[in-house]
Amino acid sequence: MSQARISPASWVTEIAELTKPENIVWCDGSQEEWTRLTELLVADKTLIRLNAVARPNSFLARTHPSDVARVEDRTFICSEQEIDAGPTNNWRQPAEMRALLHAKFDGAMRGRTLYVVPFSMGPVGARQARYGIEITDSAFVVLNMHLMTRVTPTVLEKISEGADWVPALHSVGAPRFDAAGVALGEQAWPCNEDKYVVQFPESREIWSFGSGYGGNALLGKKCMSLRIGSALGRDEGWLAEHMLLVRVTSPMGKKYHIAAAFPSACGKTNLAMLNPTIPGWKVETIGDDIAWIAPDEAGRLRAINPEAGFFGVAPGTGMKTNPIAIQTIAANTIFTNVALTDDGDVWWEGLTDEAPEHLTDWLGQDWAPGADTPAAHPNSRFTVSIDQCPIVASDWDSSDGVELDAILFGGRRATNVPLVVEARDWAHGVFMGATISSEQTAAAEGVVGTLRRDPFAMLPFCGYNMGDYWQHWLNIGAGLEATKLPKVFQVNWFRKNAAGKFLWPGFGENSRVIDWVIRRIEGEVAGVDSPIGLLPQLDELNLDGLEIAAGALEELFHIDVNSWRAEARLTEDFFAGFGSHTPSAMDEQLRELERRLGWDPIS
Repeated sequence: MSQARISPASWVTEIAELTKPENIVWCDGSQEEWTRLTELLVADKTLIRLNAVARPNSFLARTHPSDVARVEDRTFICSEQEIDAGPTNNWRQPAEMRALLHAKFDGAMRGRTLYVVPFSMGPVGARQARYGIEITDSAFVVLNMHLMTRVTPTVLEKISEGADWVPALHSVGAPRFDAAGVALGEQAWPCNEDKYVVQFPESREIWSFGSGYGGNALLGKKCMSLRIGSALGRDEGWLAEHMLLVRVTSPMGKKYHIAAAFPSACGKTNLAMLNPTIPGWKVETIGDDIAWIAPDEAGRLRAINPEAGFFGVAPGTGMKTNPIAIQTIAANTIFTNVALTDDGDVWWEGLTDEAPEHLTDWLGQDWAPGADTPAAHPNSRFTVSIDQCPIVASDWDSSDGVELDAILFGGRRATNVPLVVEARDWAHGVFMGATISSEQTAAAEGVVGTLRRDPFAMLPFCGYNMGDYWQHWLNIGAGLEATKLPKVFQVNWFRKNAAGKFLWPGFGENSRVIDWVIRRIEGEVAGVDSPIGLLPQLDELNLDGLEIAAGALEELFHIDVNSWRAEARLTEDFFAGFGSHTPSAMDEQLRELERRLGWDPIS
């Protein structure tokens, strides 16, 4: 099946014949639809309506304990050739997977409503927008798609005018009746123990079965925006990236745009909603998770946020860490797997310093401080429209997107990686992105041999061979003038001293790093060369008003040659895993790093 060979109406008919729903509803993204579906789910006990005074028009959902996160081990890239999926993706032969999925979806919606959700990733009509239609039997998914995408019948008009589209099929895999009409029972959170999230890159299809949670079910998010999006970008000459997008305005009133890629738990949302501590600086949010980047007619890279909302991790988010996020979710928000207060509001670890004396935890059980388990699931979430963010850029939804001035890569590293380092050129920047890594656990921090690689923060999301993905980045850069490309930097807010204490305060103080990045863009500071790239001279950083321990600044930028040599050996092993698909330019960058470290790998 391909969007070029079948109309939306014919596809819906085909899927309905397979899944056998009780009803079919074409969604329009309206307020009336929101009200109707929230009332339905409250009546079904899938949603709990929160205190209308404390949290207006907001709801809490509790999932089944088996359905709380992305199912990466059940996520597949079913390209025609296995090598095109690469070693970092799960692969199945497409015909084999189609047969399996057809069997799973056969009758999967008996007794349920089939919702047809036409959605746009990116502003409708924009050059960089792409369209999809999600079929789902989950009203909860429809509500989240309202917040995360642009659900509108206008998408159907664009498709009728000839626009390409992505068919995205989803079912929770929990029919209410069997083939004989016998009732199978119902639960507040329907799902199936057997889960599949499948992308077919060549035909641009998404099939998701068994989960009602997050990116497994909101098929515009990771599935379309990144896995299918990256394949589209490869074929069409642009980039689909797991990146936040912000506008930074200097005290002089000049605007800059920065995209940044960070693996999970590395400060991504906090940077997307940065509250600068340096007077005169202003940060505006454009997106917190995904950026689509394409060359414009002038030969510069422009980016849009294809999403329309935030799907943020709740634990750790509080007034001290991210006051902007707390203001954003004050109303009109869907919370998933957080705790419920006795007065009908929500709570999670990190929201306040002290927990309430009594809560109902994410499993629906009584909870009190000192309990052996957390009140909120560690991956509990909030879904909210980006328009509610108090620092959202007024033109965040512009069809033209924004011109990129800088790209940041970062990971959670207790050692080795300095606070900030600039790439020498585009190819060196791609090398930085390709070698992003984080220490796996707190116990293993500082041990180079336990690095968890997450190139470009895209490891779970790249829809084709990661080595070919690196080459695509190199090709994008080679096709543009070097002076028009964004500068590339690597940052690390998490370096520690020998006692295990963080050397850098992070959060709003990260604006001091952004300040140096922008002054490098303007050529106002020179930096100093090092084996791994350009570092700030210590007096180039604006540290006014910042209390930092003696020697901490020097330690933040210390380059341990022996540790970097060990890391280079690990990188060599990592690259070898992609065989001939590792670009020669990446091998050359590794050889250059080894040379600068004074290590001749041949000797």
